[in-house]
Amino acid sequence: MNIFRIGFRAMASDNEVVLAAADEAGAQTAARHAIAEVQRIEYKYSRYRADSIVSRLNAAAGHGPVACDAETLGLLDYAAALHQASDGLFDITAGVLRRAWNFKEPRVPSAAELAPLLALIGWPRVQRDGDRVMLPLPGMEIDFGGFGKEYAADRAAAALAQQGVVHGYVNLAGDLNVLGPRPDGRPWTIAIRHPRQAGQVVATLPVHRGGLATSGDYERAFDLDGRRWCHVLDPSSGMPVTHWQSVSVLAANATAAGSAATLTMLMQAQGLHFLHSSGLDFLAIDHQGELHMPAEPLQSAQHAVNDRQTVG
Repeated sequence: MNIFRIGFRAMASDNEVVLAAADEAGAQTAARHAIAEVQRIEYKYSRYRADSIVSRLNAAAGHGPVACDAETLGLLDYAAALHQASDGLFDITAGVLRRAWNFKEPRVPSAAELAPLLALIGWPRVQRDGDRVMLPLPGMEIDFGGFGKEYAADRAAAALAQQGVVHGYVNLAGDLNVLGPRPDGRPWTIAIRHPRQAGQVVATLPVHRGGLATSGDYERAFDLDGRRWCHVLDPSSGMPVTHWQSVSVLAANATAAGSAATLTMLMQAQGLHFLHSSGLDFLAIDHQGELHMPAEPLQSAQHAVNDRQTVG
């Protein structure tokens, strides 16, 4: 079997399906099913599309309920579980804060700008009656951005599995679901990018299967007054978190990995205890550049193989 890499664009990012197949035609066919699944999820849940269920829920805020299908209700249940497990730190109604933050320009919003937005945040306010969901306050929003891309990676991997793929992975801008190892049993070697040194790798991780995701302070961010201001925002204050430069987590699937990485960012210094107690493999870099990992350390960067895939 040969290894094929099929790139595609979705969710405003460059993505890739990597799989082993007997020939290119078979690889392309399997990849098309995975790509179609990513596109389906993007169309259904993107807040940038007026016809998505997320946009319809947000447009109806303060007016009335919207009927949701089983998949959407399942994602809302997952959001509820994350909110409860994090004592409110992981809140999908916090997306309204983007109205005050524009990470394309170095400007910190004032407390007066943040106050009316903070008043709209609060997952417990979301009302559900069977399959009908309502945001009670005008201007209130939900946003699945906290785990939507990772969920899409998992669904795309499931589509590959339905096509008989057992060796390969889906990579959505650094969030991966690995179905299984290379045909010869060797793991895929995933290189974690350095959060402060462009083009550099901080470590590599051999992955046989599972989800790998990274959350960090380096993609949507700016530096001002000697501080990094990033897009991961505390829903209680509306301000960016500051403790972690990067958190990469390996879990059973991409959704779980991404949620754990983001939650660690939101927990700030307490996130390290959470990671150690989770039993998950991780690589976390704090604000001082110090690396943290489980007792069994990740493979060091200098031992990376030539065919690695850099993520993060």
